Amino acid sequence: MKISLINPPQPDSKYKFMGVIAPPLGLAYMAAVLEENSIDVNVIDASALNMTIEELIRELMSIKPQVIAITALTPTIEQALETAQAASLSCPEALIVMGGYHPTFDYQEILSQEYVDVVIRGEGEYTLLELVQTLEEGGDLNKVKGLALKDHITPPRPLIHDLDSLPLPARHLLPMDSYRFLNMRTNLATMITSRGCPMQCSFCASAALHGSQFRLRSPQNIVDEMEYLVYELGIETIAFLDDTFTLHPQRVKEICTEIKKRKLDVFWGCTARVDNLDAGLLKEMREAGCITLFLGVESADQQLLDGMNKQTTIQRIRNAFEISHKEKIRTIASVMLGMPGDTYDSIKRTINFVQELKPSYAIFSLATPYPGTRFYHQAFEKNLIKVKDWSKYTLLSPILDTVDCSRADLRKLQSRAFFKFYLRPSYIIRQARMDGPVLLRTILSVIRMVL
Repeated sequence: MKISLINPPQPDSKYKFMGVIAPPLGLAYMAAVLEENSIDVNVIDASALNMTIEELIRELMSIKPQVIAITALTPTIEQALETAQAASLSCPEALIVMGGYHPTFDYQEILSQEYVDVVIRGEGEYTLLELVQTLEEGGDLNKVKGLALKDHITPPRPLIHDLDSLPLPARHLLPMDSYRFLNMRTNLATMITSRGCPMQCSFCASAALHGSQFRLRSPQNIVDEMEYLVYELGIETIAFLDDTFTLHPQRVKEICTEIKKRKLDVFWGCTARVDNLDAGLLKEMREAGCITLFLGVESADQQLLDGMNKQTTIQRIRNAFEISHKEKIRTIASVMLGMPGDTYDSIKRTINFVQELKPSYAIFSLATPYPGTRFYHQAFEKNLIKVKDWSKYTLLSPILDTVDCSRADLRKLQSRAFFKFYLRPSYIIRQARMDGPVLLRTILSVIRMVL
């Protein structure tokens, strides 16, 4: 049985945020599990390859898969559904499966489309494996946990607790030369070392999908993958995409010790919480190759932070950036503008606050209530959501009004925030000393993105 896993085509649009085209690790993990069980699988990353629907269909017709599984995020759900429809017409005997963040929480709407047969809810590795094995054996899909079928919802599949038992992502099935950072080819790879997050920020779609149980790979398993990336694929920089890489500082120290013990020469960056960083931890991280921290600032208003369930304070945010600067680690400040309760004045304070923090880079997102999140449920119940077009859920389009800002006002404030941050002469001079041409590419990507 042949299985095709598809990351659907995307228009060459602003959704490719700041010139970043990253590999679909979720598909790569599922492909690895299928391969481990001797199942014929291929991955088509139509987005990274800039394929049209017509090109994708020609590829599928040459492969003739019996199962076509398509992943979808909220802003790409229309492309995913278009792909599913075209796939069902060109490969009428194939079972059309959809999964990912959006289908997990909106499966009823997805299954209302006649050309989608099954939705995988939640983590997909072993659900897809069991689905394929059940088909091969002529079994009953109604008995496979983690599925939504046309007329039946099966029980949820238990979370994968032993993450070390998963094989490494099947990157050999991905077009590794097609991935980009700031629209340039780079020896950068992505990794995930944990799943879930107990903090449960109200707007986080990843936490909604993976749950509140924090599941960890061992330091040895993590560094094994790092060694593979460095020695087999020639990777020079790794980005850890965990919801919160630094949630357990002691674990981070153990990872750093393992990196240094193996004398692994690689740079890396990670997500971090502002409330559990200290100078000692950052020093160890820097010595082990850490060069960048992605820090959730979100707002300069404490009441708004509390409403998001950030479980931190303005002072802790300041402290995190101060010690990061002392250790000479780049910082990326992530901000969420336009949450319920935000005002014109509080947004301006947040924009100014970010400049005071002096991060290396900043991302000013607009509040976006993704299905499955607490933010979405609250906004839906209060009738705050003004835009139902999922393609607009890109963090760049305003979805709801605030107390005294219309959606048009929010879009202007976001553009102003980007331009005010990146076009300051003092900032350009300071950051150019560290990053040179990369800074120029960042500024150009920002301008293209917000115009």
